[in-house]
Amino acid sequence: MSTKRSDLGTGKDILALVLFVGICLGIGGLGGAVTAASVTEWYPTLTKPSFNPPNWIFGPVWTTLYVMMGIAAWRVWRAADRDTARGPLAVFALQLAVNLGWSVAFFGLRDPGLAVAVILALDLLVVATALMFRRIDRIAAMLLVPYLAWIAFATVLNIAIWRLN
Repeated sequence: MSTKRSDLGTGKDILALVLFVGICLGIGGLGGAVTAASVTEWYPTLTKPSFNPPNWIFGPVWTTLYVMMGIAAWRVWRAADRDTARGPLAVFALQLAVNLGWSVAFFGLRDPGLAVAVILALDLLVVATALMFRRIDRIAAMLLVPYLAWIAFATVLNIAIWRLN
C-alpha cells in the first residue's frame, strides 16, 4: 500500500470525489443516450430469457453502481501517490470506456453478438481493476464487487439474448 498524498486538502478531496463520481455518472448518461431509442423500438422485439429483469430496475442499479465506481476510483486516487495510482486508474478508465462500448454494441448497433465480445472483455477488465485497486485500498476493491456481480449477470443475460435471437 502506498501512503496518502500529503498535499491534498479536504476541499480538494471533495472536489476530486465529485469529479470521479461525475465522470462515472457521465459515462452512464452517454450510455443511456445511446440506449434510449433502442429500449423502446428494438429491445421489446427481442426474445428474452425468463430471468430478464424488468426495465425499470436498470436505471437505479446502474446509477448506484456508477456512484460506487466513482467512490472506488477516488479512494485509490486519494490513497496512492501519482505513480502508484496511474496504472490502476488507467485500467479503471479503460473498463469505463468498454462499459460504454457495450451500450454502443448492444443498443446502438443492435448487435448482441458483438456485445457478448465486449462484455467478456469488460468482465476481465473489471476483475483486473478490482485486483489492482485491492493492492492500494481494500474498500475500493470491495466497492467494485457489486459491479462485477451485475456485469456477470449481464453477461449471462446478453449471451441468452444473443442465442435466442
